[in-house]
Amino acid sequence: MRVVHLNTYQTTGGAAVAAGRLNRALNQIGVESTLLVQESTRAEADVEALATSFLAKKMAFARFGGERLAFLPYEKDKSVRFQFSPAVTGVDLTYNSLIRQADILHLHWVNFGFFSIEGLASLMRLEKPVVWTMHDMWPFTGGCHHSGTCENYQRECGNCVPFLRNPGPADLSHQVWERKQKAYSAAHLVPVGCSEWLANRARKSGLFRPFSVLNIPNPIDTDLFRPTDKVEARQALGLPTNRRLILFAAAKVSMLGKGFTYFQQALHQLHRQLENPKEVELLIFGAGDKGLLHELPFQYHFLGPLSDMARISQAYNAADMFVIPSLAENLPNTIMEAMACGTPAVGFEVGGIPEMIQHRESGYLAQYKSAEDLSAGMNWLLSLSPNNYAAIAHAARQHVLEQYDESVVAGQYAGLYESLLGER
Repeated sequence: MRVVHLNTYQTTGGAAVAAGRLNRALNQIGVESTLLVQESTRAEADVEALATSFLAKKMAFARFGGERLAFLPYEKDKSVRFQFSPAVTGVDLTYNSLIRQADILHLHWVNFGFFSIEGLASLMRLEKPVVWTMHDMWPFTGGCHHSGTCENYQRECGNCVPFLRNPGPADLSHQVWERKQKAYSAAHLVPVGCSEWLANRARKSGLFRPFSVLNIPNPIDTDLFRPTDKVEARQALGLPTNRRLILFAAAKVSMLGKGFTYFQQALHQLHRQLENPKEVELLIFGAGDKGLLHELPFQYHFLGPLSDMARISQAYNAADMFVIPSLAENLPNTIMEAMACGTPAVGFEVGGIPEMIQHRESGYLAQYKSAEDLSAGMNWLLSLSPNNYAAIAHAARQHVLEQYDESVVAGQYAGLYESLLGER
């Protein structure tokens, strides 16, 4: 059995991390698996890149730019520029040797100039089973990556008020929807949501009505992300060993979708509630907007952007809790990683997060957009006795081992591949 995974990036974003982990895990259990990406950022076994020459890399960047320029005349404003993909530029892999030799094609996140919708259609016409792990809503919408409260994707899109400058019945979202419907018409496609929340939304889409949508979570390396000595982790990162540390992580700390404003409000409430707030400090890693951190009421330690997985694991182990105030999430790798390290998580009850955090058993689920309840969750974890905290931390680790360990998830996908080949 030969499987080829397709993802735009090798290392950037949660989808790239998940695709890479699954690719490695499948090879470890005996499935011949290769990850094909636009451009390689590091040498890695079983990962192949399309753009290896200087010219090919420039062409890949040009496709990305062309995709953004194509959307520019339609965008509502610049805040939504990267939240909608018309998928008009991309590569044609019909005659790629890896694709030709594959028994199964496995799509992940393929936007930003990797695949156009017509390029996807050419894959579908190869009459090979196609598994599509959805890391956001784009595969079954008229172009948006997260629809928010809009449910027009359940029909034929159109009237795209959240993202388009001139919404109407036959607007760009409806046109993209129709192009996708045509592309999927000949597909032997199995869409997979990496959370039940996303799978349920996909099942309601008019585009995916002909297909059976499954739910298989993203995998995690539980040997890399595992509990270690908290004092040693803090010393390695140059952090105080006599403080309670609250961890916050985001690709960009000011991203509205990451709920930084709610986190900020919750911290101010927590500061007022604690008897000795100086015992609590913040640990933050992410990119950009460091100036915002000066407005936080607690002393903070800013690690900046982290790419080394071992160092990220140290950061999770150094913290007493991980707080994720995201307003729209599928199945965040960050929660999975923190819990695998035995660090309880606090997050809003949104998207796939309730599938990950068991309320007051392995962490705390706060009411959506309630800074007050987010603060209550942090306060609850800080107030636990050492024994009760240890029980919560153990439950967090066990949930990850049972549901998200690489071998567990790879086994589920291997079973799916075998059933698809059996049908052929």
